[in-house]
Amino acid sequence: MNKKYYITTPIYYPSANFHIGHCYTTIIADALARYKRLNGYDVFFQTGTDEHGAKIAQKAEEKGVSPKEYVDEIIENAKDLWKQLGISYDYFIRTTDEQHVKAVQAIFQKLYDKGEIYKGSYKGLYCIPCESFWTPTQLVDGKCPDCGREVKEVTEEAYFFKLSQYQDKLIKFYEENPDFILPLSRKNELINNFIKPGLEDLCVSRTSVKWGIPVPMDPDHVIYVWLDALTNYITSLGYPDESAELYQKYWPADLHLVGKEITRFHAIIWPAILMALDIPLPKQVFGHGWLVIDGGKISKSLGNYKDPREYIDSYGVDAVRYFVLREVPFGADGTFSEDALITRTNADLVNNLGNLVNRTITMAHKYFDGQVINPKATEEIDNDLRNSATDLRKKVDAKMAELKANEALEEIFEVLRKCNKYIDDTTPWLLAKDETKQVRLQTVIYNILEAIRICAILLDPFIPTTSQRILDQLNTQNKSIDSLDTFDGLEEVTLNKAEILFQRIEVSE
Repeated sequence: MNKKYYITTPIYYPSANFHIGHCYTTIIADALARYKRLNGYDVFFQTGTDEHGAKIAQKAEEKGVSPKEYVDEIIENAKDLWKQLGISYDYFIRTTDEQHVKAVQAIFQKLYDKGEIYKGSYKGLYCIPCESFWTPTQLVDGKCPDCGREVKEVTEEAYFFKLSQYQDKLIKFYEENPDFILPLSRKNELINNFIKPGLEDLCVSRTSVKWGIPVPMDPDHVIYVWLDALTNYITSLGYPDESAELYQKYWPADLHLVGKEITRFHAIIWPAILMALDIPLPKQVFGHGWLVIDGGKISKSLGNYKDPREYIDSYGVDAVRYFVLREVPFGADGTFSEDALITRTNADLVNNLGNLVNRTITMAHKYFDGQVINPKATEEIDNDLRNSATDLRKKVDAKMAELKANEALEEIFEVLRKCNKYIDDTTPWLLAKDETKQVRLQTVIYNILEAIRICAILLDPFIPTTSQRILDQLNTQNKSIDSLDTFDGLEEVTLNKAEILFQRIEVSE
């Protein structure tokens, strides 16, 4: 297999309180990974947890346990949530993993030996919840621009990475690789707000924080969380052993998918570190927008979140996945609300998809004892549905190549809407009453079932549980992506019993 694809999400702060915003990034990454697999790619999809830093140490102290004990207690929370959401990651990295710790120390030592890191002292403004340093001009009303919390002035001995010397190299790289940072609005923001004002050397160690990876040549220092965290994308592949099988196979990464608030780390600091290490840069960093609720970012620090499992328990995992993927134009901010989730579920999943599948399979059982028959006797009225279904893969491919999962889903649901209209136009219940129209009735039922099969296969990356349930009802073994280009992929089989895919959600006053 020649086609490789390496996709990552950020590694998250381990918490008992993940919110739907974290799920947004990971669900999109999962859909992209699943779509690539469906198309025959050898995919490596990585996520994980970022377990060092002042914030973790502070939380552990409050609970009277060691930082490692604290993160060990809650780390399964992330894995459990991803399991419930159907996240098909291939590797889950923890920054406390022994392999990662040793690799980060080797990377730090390599940069130091090359003269890319030097020792000095730091005085600046630091936000503990965000693990971020800020200049006075970047603050909003004197507070952290990301979370709105107070910042503290910090003065301490530190090691610095020579980030400032990469300013021109980064600009040149952006010019030569115009799609490296997307969307373009994010790229322009980074250049205007961070690059052009001038890059400063980056503090990459702390002495005031003890919970972290010790600097190899100076163990009184621990390695700053962002150097520790960012390098996970290569340490997981076996770096600094450049001959490691996974590193050779998957690096450079095809896509780092991140929230817009950390795009600057991934599109400025991370490429500079890689340049200093003389290794290839990832192909793309996409900084997506936030899900917002009540007019603001969903955030643990702001406290305006629910545990996503509450939504899963109430509405089902595929309803949550579908809403997140369908509702928000990727790259822009989007609004999350339960009312909108219910409306979208009832309109699309219950009506357009669920009712279509149920009534079609029910008609097939009623009229033909569930036997799928393909007379191949089409009429002019069939052509729009058949052509739309066979063109669907190309349209979805084009949308997914641009990371527009919401528009890919719209293409699929447009075909499902045409299926519903086709039923109304062909009136199979009337054909069933005329003995001379049985071949025509067989054709109509087959056309709808085949269009449903095509849509179900293409829905697999987005709502995999529902996709499989549809294909099970169709009793088809023909689930290959390559079977979607012609309109005769559904075998002459006996359909399984029709089942309700989604129950309508009733909302009381």
